[in-house]
Amino acid sequence: MARSRANIDHLALGPSGVTVIDAKRYRGRIAVERRGGVMRERTEHLLVGGRERTKLVDGVLAQAEAVRRLLANGCHADVPVRAVLCFVDGDWPLLGRLEVRGVPVLSPRPTAKLCRAGRSLDASAVQALARDLARLLPAA
Repeated sequence: MARSRANIDHLALGPSGVTVIDAKRYRGRIAVERRGGVMRERTEHLLVGGRERTKLVDGVLAQAEAVRRLLANGCHADVPVRAVLCFVDGDWPLLGRLEVRGVPVLSPRPTAKLCRAGRSLDASAVQALARDLARLLPAA
């Protein structure tokens, strides 16, 4: 990103808008733990192999926000931008969808399916968006 050492692993552009994908290759059981309750604010934590990995959610949310800010200054201000954590490896629960603070935590195939879902943009809008993002976000 401009004037930053941060990087974005993947941007998927399609009819649903922009999906910022942070890809990780961690091993171990992937889980979301909810803490708190009646007296305390409820919080969600991402665990991978029993280790706290919630900072990964913070990172991909910051990346998505940076893309939103770039688009806000031009003709793509209304394009939806969402964040996804994609784990290439890892042990997945048999049932349920994992999500932390609105960020889906997925394997590669469901990530691709999510990127294709929706119908906000037509093909010409996606092409214009791709050209503008290529200019705004130089490759590493």
